[in-house]
Amino acid sequence: MSDDGELPGISGIGVDLPATLRIAGLALKRTESPPSLACWTGCFPEPAGGNAAVVSLVIEPAAPPEEVTLQLAHDVVSRFDVFVDRAVRYCRTRLREQHFELTSEELSWLDLPELPLAVPEAVVWDDRTWAIRFTESRFRLADPYGILVTFNGTQPVDVQGLEDEQ
Repeated sequence: MSDDGELPGISGIGVDLPATLRIAGLALKRTESPPSLACWTGCFPEPAGGNAAVVSLVIEPAAPPEEVTLQLAHDVVSRFDVFVDRAVRYCRTRLREQHFELTSEELSWLDLPELPLAVPEAVVWDDRTWAIRFTESRFRLADPYGILVTFNGTQPVDVQGLEDEQ
């Protein structure tokens, strides 16, 4: 504890923030972040032989999440697999567009039963926007930080590769 009785890294500027949020059975723990924002992250149980999927909630400026933001996070957590499937289907369609400049080999991957997208992470922001980032993929577009699928409500609306400046 700090001298003022608060746990280090658990409160924002003059704001007490919960150390853990329980959302749809998933525990999201407060993570270290700049004082201007608050971030909680939770991992689903790891599937056999795979990496755990992650959900984060980010509030800027740092404050406890509002009820409407918690409801969106609840929807994302409770239907995570559904949203990941929607994001994959969306990528399968959108990545065929010429401006993504996929090679002929990469285009052929879009017809495979399993698209080479893995380790999904969802991020919900306090403005009620959210996205799923596939942190691992063989697509060149995913180098170095993955592929991000942005949602509007329950529907994917954009896909992009993440580069250094993003």
